[in-house]
Amino acid sequence: MSNKSTLVRAGLLAIGFALLSAPVLAQSWQELSPQQQKLLGKMKNKWDQLPEERQQRILRGAQRWQEMTPEQRRLARQKLKRWQEMTPEQRARVRERFQRFRELPPETQERIRQRRAEFQALPPERRQQLRQQWQSMSPEQRQEWREQRLNRMTPEQRQQLHEYRRSGGTPRGR
Repeated sequence: MSNKSTLVRAGLLAIGFALLSAPVLAQSWQELSPQQQKLLGKMKNKWDQLPEERQQRILRGAQRWQEMTPEQRRLARQKLKRWQEMTPEQRARVRERFQRFRELPPETQERIRQRRAEFQALPPERRQQLRQQWQSMSPEQRQEWREQRLNRMTPEQRQQLHEYRRSGGTPRGR
């Protein structure tokens, strides 16, 4: 093979890699459907400056919003309001806890989801009563409660909890 053909092949290969790694162009506001434009109306002036990845995330969120029931939308608005009212430190703690949760084994995640669902299924008055009961406990009482709970766990559950705590997680009861 000649030097010239090697250079040509190398050049074509470089162009191919450049095309493959080039970012996908963002979608302009005009390319959105009328329904998308209506839903994202507040974004009109900034849309064309957003990176493509951010546009796609927003579009996926808008699609999920469209599929929600009115009750789900009401709850989503409440959660957004709570998030906006948090301090940056509180938001950072929430993000950290969420990340630790995602690192848990699937069985542990499912058990946590199940417990949360059980708690949410309680009448609001009972949930509030349990929260107040927890908040009124002294650190010693909370520790005793945790130990009692620990004694009811299977060895596998205790091991998972130990690993979670060792990784920086600090699960708290309510």
